[in-house]
Amino acid sequence: MGSLTKKTVGTKNLNKANKNILLVGETGAGKSTLINSMVNYTMGVKCHNRLWFQIVEDEKRSQAESQTSDVIVYEIFGFEDETLPYSLTIIDTPGYGDTRGAEKDDIVIQRLFQLFQSEGGVDEVHAVGLVMKAALNRVSERQKYIFDSVMSLFGKDVEKNIVALITHSDGMPANNVLGAFETANIKCAKNEKDQPVHFLFNNCLNTEITEENEFGLETAWRVTERGMSQFKVFLENTHPQKLKTTVEVLNSQIRLKACFQNLKDRIDFIEAKQKEIVETEKVLKEYKKEMENNQRFTVNVPVSYKDKEPISGGIWGLGFYEGAVRCTVCEENCHYPDCTIAWYPTDCQVMHIGHCTSCTRKCPASSHVKDEWIFVSKTRYVTKTDEEMKMKYEMNKTEGQNKQTLFDRLAEEMKKLTAEKSQLLDESFQHLVRLEQIALKTDTASTIGQLDDLIKKMTEKGDTEKVRKLTEMKKRVAETKSSGKKNVLSKLIRFGKR
Repeated sequence: MGSLTKKTVGTKNLNKANKNILLVGETGAGKSTLINSMVNYTMGVKCHNRLWFQIVEDEKRSQAESQTSDVIVYEIFGFEDETLPYSLTIIDTPGYGDTRGAEKDDIVIQRLFQLFQSEGGVDEVHAVGLVMKAALNRVSERQKYIFDSVMSLFGKDVEKNIVALITHSDGMPANNVLGAFETANIKCAKNEKDQPVHFLFNNCLNTEITEENEFGLETAWRVTERGMSQFKVFLENTHPQKLKTTVEVLNSQIRLKACFQNLKDRIDFIEAKQKEIVETEKVLKEYKKEMENNQRFTVNVPVSYKDKEPISGGIWGLGFYEGAVRCTVCEENCHYPDCTIAWYPTDCQVMHIGHCTSCTRKCPASSHVKDEWIFVSKTRYVTKTDEEMKMKYEMNKTEGQNKQTLFDRLAEEMKKLTAEKSQLLDESFQHLVRLEQIALKTDTASTIGQLDDLIKKMTEKGDTEKVRKLTEMKKRVAETKSSGKKNVLSKLIRFGKR
């Protein structure tokens, strides 16, 4: 399906209903075994059949790495009305937080975006399953990172479709996992007891039955069959959520991040120009008398310019092309790093209605390239004569500026660059405000960092109104985190009593 992998059992019947399930979880949570269990349940396999079908292949990897290396879609058709009244589409994602780092997690988001956007992809979701082990009794930093990543992925309208799929269960109440949910302040569907909606599954169904383990495995099968039966009812009674808002959230995240990176590059260039102005002024002051007497002299002055440098990108793999999208007119990096989906600039997420949303002039996509190079700001020192300095000044004079000095011109250029910086700050502010409006959860580490950065820069700019709004936004994030922590103990006690 495009560059994504789809594995299908059976043939789709357009007259039959289909349910889409997205699975997300930490590396080692048991997603692969859970998918195989869902397939066997859908096909009507029972414990006494002594059969086990696998749609997820076994891979030999380090325990610290996800068994799934890319987003994969599994479809189970042809078994409708046997155990389920509908077919299933299961979207499996690589384990979050494995040893390959945050860059791998960014690719997961990019690939999901591609799935939601592609023709024949997924445009609605019936359930988002957060897969966790039954033995989970605390929220680690890595687990919290996963929760935040998931919550920031979707729009607020998906909240009632988010459920916990608890693996490695012995059938006993999963009070510790439910407590972990409350600790992490996970927004999800709630049952009549005001608990997070959750379903239990055992992960040893693929174990060969022997006389010694027969009783235990029969119990394990009953746990999973009951979990699937309850999950079936949830899917039947839950309305699907269109992913239009999710795509908008992902677009906003991508454009916001690209805007911030572009802003950083622009600020670097502005600071280089500031240094150029200061040093040029200092050098020229040393030749003040020569200038007044129109005497000849030579000076070494800094000149800021844009150059290109190669990157460790241009990598084809898993259907993506990791490189940089650059504007050849503005000489800016419009999407770098993290541009992995687009093979060509026209397909990049920073493009909107044929134009770039990141570069200064909002140039058409045709003015961009995607390759293994990025623009960088550099400074070189050039020896110039008094005539060359005068020529530089004369060439940059406009009508009505006859009395303007070279220092005035440089100061005016500085003013222009500062205004461009201010415009990018305002665009970043609007992105962040919009993201809070549509996202289910915005208190991710990256968003909090962006808030702090924007508050600092808006303070320097003197925009008190935007500083006030950003500070309020940060306060709301802090209150959400605080309220979640305050409720942990009472929630754990309540779950323990149940």
